[in-house]
Amino acid sequence: MKTLIRACFLSLFFLMSGAFAADLTTAKSQGWIGEQNDGYLGVVKGNAPADVKALVADVNRQRKSQFAQIAAKNGITEAEAAKVFAREAATRTAAGNYIQNPAGAWVKK
Repeated sequence: MKTLIRACFLSLFFLMSGAFAADLTTAKSQGWIGEQNDGYLGVVKGNAPADVKALVADVNRQRKSQFAQIAAKNGITEAEAAKVFAREAATRTAAGNYIQNPAGAWVKK
C-alpha cells in the first residue's frame, strides 16, 4: 500500500510540476513561493505579485482535489495524504528554493 501511495504522490508531483512548470519554477526561484510543511504551496514574501498568489491558489485547489482522491483510494485522511506529499515535495525542491520547516518557518533548502 505504501508503494501505491508513493506512486500516486510521484504522479501528482510530476503532474503539478508539468502543469505550471515555467511559472512555478520562476516563482520558486525568485523566492516568492515555497513548499509548505502541510503539502500545499505557500507565499513566502507577502508582497508577491497578484498573479503569483493566484497561481498558488490554483495549484493548491488542484492539490486538494488530488489529496482527496489519493486519501479515498488508500483509506487515509486528506491531511495524511498531504503530509506524505509534503515530505516528497521538500525532498524534490531545488537547492536555494524555500521550504517550510516543521516549526512553520521558511528556510532556503
